[in-house]
Amino acid sequence: MSHKMSQPPSLLNKWIQENNELVNKWKQQEKGRDTVRQDHNQPHLKWCSYEFHKLLGIIQGIPPNSDYTQLELAVVYNAGVCATAQAQFSEAELFLTQAAERVLQVTGGETGASDPLVCWRAVLKSVENTHLHPSVLYLVCLQWAIWLATCQLKTIQEFQEEMPSLFETLCGGVGDGAISEARSKSSNIPLMVMDPRRLIELLQICTSIALGAERLTEGQSSEALTGLQAASSLPAPRALVGYTHLLSGSCLTHMRRPQMALQCYRKALETDSRCVCALYQSMLIYRQLGNTQAEIQALRLLHSTLMLPSATDPALASTHLLSPSSLLCSQSLSSLLSVPSALSVLHSLALKCLLCGRVSEGVEHYLDLLAVLHSEDQQGLHTQDATIPRLPELYLEAGAALLMARRPADCLALCSEVISTTLELLPEKVVLEEPEERREAETRDTEGENRVAMVLWTAAAYLLQGHCHSHLKDWKQAVTHYTRCINLLVKVRLKKRDFQPQFSSADMDVQRGKDLCVLQKLKGLSLAGRGISFTQTDKLKEALRDLQLSLQAFPECVGAGLWCGEVLWRLSRRREAAACWEKTWSLTTQSLVENLPVYLQEPQSGPLLDSAELRHRIQELGPT
Repeated sequence: MSHKMSQPPSLLNKWIQENNELVNKWKQQEKGRDTVRQDHNQPHLKWCSYEFHKLLGIIQGIPPNSDYTQLELAVVYNAGVCATAQAQFSEAELFLTQAAERVLQVTGGETGASDPLVCWRAVLKSVENTHLHPSVLYLVCLQWAIWLATCQLKTIQEFQEEMPSLFETLCGGVGDGAISEARSKSSNIPLMVMDPRRLIELLQICTSIALGAERLTEGQSSEALTGLQAASSLPAPRALVGYTHLLSGSCLTHMRRPQMALQCYRKALETDSRCVCALYQSMLIYRQLGNTQAEIQALRLLHSTLMLPSATDPALASTHLLSPSSLLCSQSLSSLLSVPSALSVLHSLALKCLLCGRVSEGVEHYLDLLAVLHSEDQQGLHTQDATIPRLPELYLEAGAALLMARRPADCLALCSEVISTTLELLPEKVVLEEPEERREAETRDTEGENRVAMVLWTAAAYLLQGHCHSHLKDWKQAVTHYTRCINLLVKVRLKKRDFQPQFSSADMDVQRGKDLCVLQKLKGLSLAGRGISFTQTDKLKEALRDLQLSLQAFPECVGAGLWCGEVLWRLSRRREAAACWEKTWSLTTQSLVENLPVYLQEPQSGPLLDSAELRHRIQELGPT
C-alpha cells in the first residue's frame, strides 16, 4: 500500500489532469460552436484527437498496470470518440483492440481472440464485479457506434443475440447518474468528451432506425414496423423520433395501408416540422390514391418548405460529438429519406396543375421555374438538376402551357428560343436505334442520343409554332411551320429500315422506347396540323393526304381522324367519312397522358369539330 501511495499516484494525477484539461477545452469550444456548420469545428477536433492520442501513447508506454487502467480506458474512449467523429474508424478500432488486450493482461484473462465478439466477451467476463466494469462498458458502446457508422448491422444483431443481458445493462446502466455527478465534481476522476448515457440513447434509436430501414428494403415490412413503433417511445432528439414515424409510414405504404401511412407521416411532421420527407411521402400517397387536389396542395407546401433557409440545415444536427448523421449512413436509409430538389418539386407542381386543368397556375409555376434557372445562370442545354427535364424541354413544356392559356405570342417566343439554340447544332442525318439493339451494345452512344434529342426538340418547337399560327388563323404560317417540323423528322432514320411501327401509344413507350414514341407522335401531330390547315384553305386533296399519313404514323390522333372524315364528307365520300368518324370515336384515348411530354398533346385550340353535329350528319345519312 505504501508503494502505491508514493510516486505513481502523482503521475496518475498528472495524466488525469491532462485528460480533464483536454475534455474541458473541447467542451468550451463545443458550447460556442455553430451546430449547423460543424465543419468549422474540425480543426479543434483534430487537435483534441491528436492530443488524446499522444497522451494515450504515453500511458501505454508503460506495462499494463491496474493503477492506471481506469484512466487508460477513459483516454481510449476519448481518443476513440474523436477518431470516430472524424470517420477514422480503423484508428478507433485499433485503440479498442489494444485496450482490450491490455485489460486482459491486467486481469489475467485469455488473450489473442481475433473475433471482436469473442474478444469483448472475454474482456467483460474478466472485469465482472470489478471497478473496471463501467469503463469497459463505455468502450463496448464505442465499438457499437463504430459498427453502426460502418453499417455492420448483422454484427450488431449478433451482438444483441449473443449478449442480451449485456445489451440490457448497456441500455439501463451505462453512465450511472451518481458516477457522472462524481466525475463533474472530482478532479481525480477522468472526464469523458461525450456522456456515455447520451451515447447509448443515441445508439438505441439509431440502431432501430437503421435496422428498420434495412428490413424495409429487404421486404420485411411487418418486422420493421414492430421495431420502429417500439423505438418511437425511446428518449431521443425530435428529429430521430420523427424518423421512426416516417419509416413506420413507409412500412405501412409497402403493406398497402395508405390511410394508416398518412397518419404516421402526419405524426412525423408534428414531431419534427423539418421532416420534409414525410411531406414528400404524403404527396406520393395522394398521387397513388388519385387525390389530385391533395397532391397539388402537398406539392405546393413541399416546395415552399424546401425554399425556406432552414431547409438547408442538417435535420440531424447535434450538439454532441457523435451526431446521428454520422451513425446513420446506410444506403437503404439514404434511399428512403431522399427528397427531390425544390426545382424538381416546382416542375412536378407545374406539370400536375397543367394536366388537371389548372392551366393558369401551371403557367405561373413554369415561368417561376424558368426564372429560377436563369437566375442561377443555367443557360445551357443541361441543367444542374438531373431530376428535371433539360432546358429545351422545359421551354417546350412552358410553351405548351402558354398555348393552353391562350397566349400564343408568348409560346412563339419560347419556341424561337429553343430553335435559335438548337438549329445550328442539327445534324444532316440521325439514326435512331431500337431499344433492343441499344441494350445489346456494350456502350451507349450518348452523342448519338443528344443528336436525336436536338432534332426532336427543334421539331417540337416548330410543331408548337404551327399550333400557335393555327390558333391565330394564320393558315399560311401554320402550314409553313408544320412543314418545317415534318422536314426535320424525315432526317431521323430507324436502324431497321423494314420496320414500320403500328401500335398504340400505351404500348409504344414500353416496346420501342420513348424517342421512337416521340418521333411518331410528332409526325402524326405535324401532318394532322398541316392537313387541318389545308382544309381551311379548301385544299382538300392535300388535306386528305396529310391526314391519312397522320393516322398511319399515329392511329390515336383524334383530330386527324375527325378531320379526315370531314374532308371525305366534303369530297362526297360520305359513307367513308361516317366510318372514319365511328372508328375515331371508338378509340379509348386520354386527353392528357403523363407518359408523353405535355407539348405532344393534341392542341385544344384552333379549328375544332363538334362531335354532336357529326353524329347528326351520320343519322341523316341513314343506314347503308
